[in-house]
Amino acid sequence: MKMDCPPGTNKTKYSTKPKSVFKCMVQLDRTDSYSSCYTLDSEDCEEITPKVKNKDDIEAKPSDTPELIQNSNEFSHPSLTVAFTFKAICDTLRKMSEGDFKRFSKLLWKHYPQSFNTPTQGMDMVNLVDRLLECYNLEVSLQITKTLLEEMEQNKLVDYIQTLCLRNEVKYDLSESLKRTYGEVCLDLDNTGEKRPFDDVFTNLYITSTCNNGPNIEHEIMTIKKLDSNREPGKLISTRDIFSSERLEHSNVKLILLTGVPGSGKSMAVRRLILDWIEKRSHQHVSFLFPLPFKELKEFEGVKVSLLEIIQKLYPETKKLRDEDFRSEDCKIMFVFDGLDEYNGTLDFENTELLSDHTDPTTVNVIVVNLLRGRLLYRGLFLVTTRSQVKRCIPWDTYHDEIEVRGFCDAEKEEYFKRRFKDTEKAARVIAYINSSKTLRIMCHLPLFCSLVADEWQQIFNEKGAQAELPASITYIYTKLLLSLIRQHRIFRAPDRSTEKERDFLMKLGKLAFNMLEQEQFKITKSDWKETGISDEEAVINSGLCTQYMTKPYVLFQEKVLSFIHPTMQEYLAALYAFLSFTNQAKNIFDQQLKDKFMGIFKGHKTMELYKSAVDKSLGYEDGKLDIFLRFLFGMALKSNLELLQPFCVSSVKWPTFVEDATTLIQKRLRENQCPARNDNLQQCLEELGVSVSEATSY
Repeated sequence: MKMDCPPGTNKTKYSTKPKSVFKCMVQLDRTDSYSSCYTLDSEDCEEITPKVKNKDDIEAKPSDTPELIQNSNEFSHPSLTVAFTFKAICDTLRKMSEGDFKRFSKLLWKHYPQSFNTPTQGMDMVNLVDRLLECYNLEVSLQITKTLLEEMEQNKLVDYIQTLCLRNEVKYDLSESLKRTYGEVCLDLDNTGEKRPFDDVFTNLYITSTCNNGPNIEHEIMTIKKLDSNREPGKLISTRDIFSSERLEHSNVKLILLTGVPGSGKSMAVRRLILDWIEKRSHQHVSFLFPLPFKELKEFEGVKVSLLEIIQKLYPETKKLRDEDFRSEDCKIMFVFDGLDEYNGTLDFENTELLSDHTDPTTVNVIVVNLLRGRLLYRGLFLVTTRSQVKRCIPWDTYHDEIEVRGFCDAEKEEYFKRRFKDTEKAARVIAYINSSKTLRIMCHLPLFCSLVADEWQQIFNEKGAQAELPASITYIYTKLLLSLIRQHRIFRAPDRSTEKERDFLMKLGKLAFNMLEQEQFKITKSDWKETGISDEEAVINSGLCTQYMTKPYVLFQEKVLSFIHPTMQEYLAALYAFLSFTNQAKNIFDQQLKDKFMGIFKGHKTMELYKSAVDKSLGYEDGKLDIFLRFLFGMALKSNLELLQPFCVSSVKWPTFVEDATTLIQKRLRENQCPARNDNLQQCLEELGVSVSEATSY
């Protein structure tokens, strides 16, 4: 039987789609779909061969003539897809009673008989919607549904399907906006270099379901005992698990705190979660996702503003949403607050006024406190990222989970560089470089450290070509890490400070690091910390050189513990303290005698007083607890490092013969063979100086 397309069918629009789409506009999980009763040989619904199941399905032809839909543009929007339209109509019809659905089917047959070869009363809901979408374009299908619902005076269902379409449009526009913001990532830390699609460079992160795990304590030389931190085995999770539908089914948690040491990948985890939502790879039960980075919330400080106004200012496409969209049970909203450690407002959970209405104007501080209290938009889901906090950042009575980003696992360290460098030869050279030093390999658990290494290599490749060599000094990269933490990353958390205050802070922290290192201590005690006179907020939150976590040394007892973000950072700061004490004060920390202050250009023998003492001291420890410290101390005097450290020196430091004098000293100790077990480290010190074994023998 040959049939013309029914009125309202947009044949031109259909012809732009693949033919396979028309043979099955919606893939169903069932084989008895009504559309399976037909054979569609053309690109629309022209040729239909019915397979009649029984005589009862056949009824007399209706007398009404088909009505032509005029206002199909009401639903026109790029967000309209087959999958959405099918689900929206099905969800709407599913809310009907059985009797109302039969009436809807009769009206559909009455007004649009040419769409259906047999009366629609014999179809179930899936078959009916499937057939509707086969013969009409998406906009017309929605308009037909709305027209029939209006005729049935089903006004609530009319509102319902319009609400679904409205939310779908906003979700689409919001996704496009977020894709522009988060879809690409700048490769270098200065955000001035090449941009690449995030999916091309993202490397999976190690996220554990437990918190308070303490710092990574893996070390090249020493075996360091776990620092009384959480000993419960954590479960490895991904960003897709954070607010998964499975998790929400088994838990009432609506606020999750994502913690991690500086540079561990918290912001990258947030970006991954956002893009997975956009690309429909996870969290599809979430209707809207709003990233609200704390650095962007700062622009609203000092004015009265509501949470709704903040959302609409940052995401103008949400102005279409109505008040009920923010309060509805079936409209789940997720807020992502990245960088709570960057927020310098007071989190006073006891005295800050209560706020429950997202439309009430108030201060940013009141909004933040009440969001963390769970008072605002209590049906929402909230993900908050932060460095470990020195003060409580979640009220004690707010039910929440805490998970932790630990950076990269071992395999992901190499994967990062393979993704960062498109040229496989360049990637292989960088990987060989990090594998040349166990300390470098270990520290690449921090994505920030990997990024610093990659930036340096990229600069060398650009300036000297693909065959250029990067100096073997590990000190240089650690100095870059130090400056990145206390300068580039600090500016979001605290006001600038003078060079003098910066130097004073590093000297105090370095002295503590050295004293602890000599005692083989990696956990900072309260008394030791108090003696430094340093603010824990400065060390942990602002500068990010230390971290804090909770321990349970005894049953029913918890205490806050501070430590450096990694034992090698403690060793680096200890070496920096020794170095600056000598350059700025002419003080050799190993003999504790304050020399006459000597500024400017140091003579070779005076310079070597510090290094001779340091070498002899390190050789006296069979466990090698000063080995990495010694490498850093030698590396700091190299020209490349001196240029970076110059701001911390009170005057210009020039040691023109340092490499030769240091090599002579090391070679002498190697020949004396006082401590054979430490000779390997002395060789490493030569490498730190950029001196090969063959070159060293000439001294």
